[in-house]
Amino acid sequence: MVPLGILQFTDGVDGKTLLESTRRIEQLGYDILWIPEVFGREPVATCGYLLATTQRLRIGAGILNIYARDAHAAAQARNTLAELSGGRFVLGLGVSHPVLVEPRGHIFGSPAPSMKKYLSAVRTIQVDGVAAPTPAPIVIAGHGPKLMQVAAAHADGLFLYLQPPEQVAAARELLGPTKQIHVVVRTVLCGDRAKARAAARAALGFYMQLPAYHRAWQTAGFTAADYANGGSDRLIDTLAPSGSVNTLQEVFARYEQAGASHISLYPIHPEDEHTSDRAGGYLWDWASFEALAPSRR
Repeated sequence: MVPLGILQFTDGVDGKTLLESTRRIEQLGYDILWIPEVFGREPVATCGYLLATTQRLRIGAGILNIYARDAHAAAQARNTLAELSGGRFVLGLGVSHPVLVEPRGHIFGSPAPSMKKYLSAVRTIQVDGVAAPTPAPIVIAGHGPKLMQVAAAHADGLFLYLQPPEQVAAARELLGPTKQIHVVVRTVLCGDRAKARAAARAALGFYMQLPAYHRAWQTAGFTAADYANGGSDRLIDTLAPSGSVNTLQEVFARYEQAGASHISLYPIHPEDEHTSDRAGGYLWDWASFEALAPSRR
């Protein structure tokens, strides 16, 4: 079985709860905890704090917006956290979306050339001081073929979010057999399909508006009608599968068979309050974390 991790926004809990929660995730046997970046907690600082207060759990920046810090700052973070944590840090990078870049005062550039230039700088910059014995892996987010090609040529792996297994299979074919493919799967641990779909529609409302996801879903065989009006049942069931523990484990198996080298769950808490202008959920779904934990596999 491939390693199982978690992606979770941390903005809904205070620092003490965040530390306790992260240690609990470590005890459950998860491989990695991904820390997103939008406009909440600063992710590099958060990653450093959690690496300093855990022992085995890997912490990934998932995903750093390349417009939020220059390549030298990213190279410094990569070396510093890898060196101080004994190699438990993963540097995730992404071009993000205009709606998250332009409010920072930046001009959104062509995704693949921008990422290629940024990656080249991160890899060539010489950071002063002690070098990490093992550099942190660089994983880039990219759902289109051009960004996947950048990952294949210039990164250690690819990060996929809200994509069906067919997209993972296409990515594996493009990247070859050795590159990492980290897949984040939204899940709803619920046997009531209608209730699960309602929760998923609310949680995915922000992403239903983003053209980059539209293009990726169209490549996978969906149409504009599928992401209109909150998303079709077919799209919702694909992006946020629901059901029992056994059903969700079967979903993970399909992603593994498609070529995922790592799978991270990002469960939808049934009581979370989602709005279309908020990218992530604030409530941690411990029922899912416990039921799907690697220690129970």
